[in-house]
Amino acid sequence: MSESRNSAPRTIAERLDALPFTRKHRRVLTGSGVGWALDAMDVGLISFIIAALIQEWGISSGEAGLIASIGFVGMAIGASFGGLLADRLGRRQVFAITLLIYGLATGASALAGGVAVLLVLRFFVGLGLGAELPVASTYVSEFAPARIRGRIIVILEAFWAVGWTASALIGYFVVPASENGWRWALALGAVPAVWALVVRWTLPESPRWLSSRGRSAEAEKIVAGLESSAGLAPGEMDPETHVPVAAAPALPSSGSRIAAIWSPELRRRTLAIWTVWFCVNFAYYGAFIWIPSILVDAGFSLVRSFGFTLIITLAQLPGYAVAAWLIEVWGRRLTLSVFLVGSAASAVMFGTVHTEGAIIAAGMALSFFNLGAWGALYAVTPEIYPTSLRGTGAGWAAGFGRIASIIAPLLVPVMLAAGGSGLTFAVFAVFFVIAAAATWGLVDRKGEALDDR
Repeated sequence: MSESRNSAPRTIAERLDALPFTRKHRRVLTGSGVGWALDAMDVGLISFIIAALIQEWGISSGEAGLIASIGFVGMAIGASFGGLLADRLGRRQVFAITLLIYGLATGASALAGGVAVLLVLRFFVGLGLGAELPVASTYVSEFAPARIRGRIIVILEAFWAVGWTASALIGYFVVPASENGWRWALALGAVPAVWALVVRWTLPESPRWLSSRGRSAEAEKIVAGLESSAGLAPGEMDPETHVPVAAAPALPSSGSRIAAIWSPELRRRTLAIWTVWFCVNFAYYGAFIWIPSILVDAGFSLVRSFGFTLIITLAQLPGYAVAAWLIEVWGRRLTLSVFLVGSAASAVMFGTVHTEGAIIAAGMALSFFNLGAWGALYAVTPEIYPTSLRGTGAGWAAGFGRIASIIAPLLVPVMLAAGGSGLTFAVFAVFFVIAAAATWGLVDRKGEALDDR
């Protein structure tokens, strides 16, 4: 056995990458994943609630689009500032705070008596949601061993399908059950406020972040615990999993973190990742927020359209499973671009079919490819930045993408009026294709150590 395989890793980063996947890794992944699923449940519920409010409150399509979009305004702001705070205050701390904010705001939304109050509360829901998602993916990626990091982040993102399926079940069984069904649905969305306490008091802080802030003793304690969970002595290397770490040049010290992600070294990948986030947000939220209402407009009953949406949602899980496998076989860029091209083809199909079977099949294909693409996107985003900028880089990419999620729900009624579902989903397909092309401006760190500058 070579000397490089016998020598023990010395840095926190090397020791993390040398670990096998342990029960403590599983705890971090599951604890973060439950928060992720609760996020998805909240975002998914709004599409069912909008469809119900159109019938019960008689709101216009413009008001419905505003209810959807105001949450994404909050998400854009939350993602941008959440990333900055995560680099300053820590990953776990911001993760817990954001869960608490959006959980309380969602529960309060159940008591809204009019559109104005609902809009204010949905903004605060979005504020918490937007900050939580990029912080959670950054948090988990900093624990994951390099050789399986992409797969672990796709599995984290797969919790989105669990939450979206839960929202579809609530939408199908709870929302239509009574006049106040949508209120009961929102009341269930207060669960994240409770889960925030679990996150805050039971999950460890990222040792990479602690080390970058000079808190070496705390980082050492957490990594030693992970090594103990793997049956290793502190600092000992598992020879089957060691990943050599190449020295990286230091980042320029001048400028703020926001300016740093546009430095000459990082600007190409920042431009590429912002483009992908923008296009995927536009197509995904434009389509999935409006699918229940589009089906109702096509002549299906509220309950039947919710049932179709539930079936379509179930295709998300196999999409994540395939992406989780391919991302460590093909790499990040190829996996992401292939799933985006598949999303484009599925969007065209969905916009042109009319029979029940074809609608469900095209919708399931769209779910499969689009959510697989989301998994790959969340895997690659934190990897392209160094530790000192990882929260900021991931947060601002997500925040820029949320601008598209604000615009899309507002434009969907206009596009539907101009050319029906065919034109609307053709536009979504174009955005998916642009995103697929932009992926090739990213760096692919499959199997490589994170940049811990």
